[in-house]
Amino acid sequence: MNRPEQLLERLDSIGQSLSKHEHALLLLGVGSVGTELERLDSYSDLDFFVFTEQGYSTGFIENLDWLNSVCPLSYHFRNTEDGCKIMFDDGIYGEFAVFDENKMTEVPCNGGRIIWSKPGYKHAIPSLDQRVSVDRPVTADFALNEAITNIYVGLCRFARGEKLSAKTFIETYAMNQLLSVLHLYLKEQPSRIDSYNNDRRIEQRYPDFAMHFDPMLQGYDRVPQSAIAIFSYIERIFPVNEKMSREIKDLAIRLGATLS
Repeated sequence: MNRPEQLLERLDSIGQSLSKHEHALLLLGVGSVGTELERLDSYSDLDFFVFTEQGYSTGFIENLDWLNSVCPLSYHFRNTEDGCKIMFDDGIYGEFAVFDENKMTEVPCNGGRIIWSKPGYKHAIPSLDQRVSVDRPVTADFALNEAITNIYVGLCRFARGEKLSAKTFIETYAMNQLLSVLHLYLKEQPSRIDSYNNDRRIEQRYPDFAMHFDPMLQGYDRVPQSAIAIFSYIERIFPVNEKMSREIKDLAIRLGATLS
């Protein structure tokens, strides 16, 4: 049995296990085991939500017998008040959350797929069948000015020996700001957009831009070189303040970068 089949079978088995608990109401598969089944592959995992009668969600979080009865857990870690990250003995990894019924109007369940429901139960989730709408900047001004200042601060930190912080400011913060406005400059290829992580499937959505990742993400010892690559791209698409441009380039050059 391949991994996608294993995941779907495991989710069905979890639903069968929940059916034996009188206070369980609903099991939703989300992500690639929700309505996006075409994304399932050998590297997918389980993402699911469980809803319970009012006041019973904590019990399902604190006692995982309903999962161990399906397949023993080798690892579990309570990463939020409502959820856990888990791995079963057979190597299937998953993340889940359990909520009381009154949270149905608060939890983003868009793209969820009902795996199991208590017989006769009518869920009150308002957005289950709606596509996730992603808020995107309509102008680049904030994002790219934020990226520019991230680059400058990052170079200053690199100069004083704070290389790890510099890498975060430039290769993470500035890069993420640039990614957030690519849709304003480049044609986006058809691919599902993750409403929580904009860098998901970025290589498929913007294959031409992905060719810049090597020079833009050179790592711990070459942060100034990464900074120049990111900054040069920003200058090609956005009117950068002349003073900031001179300061960033001068500082990067002093730190060993060369202008392309």
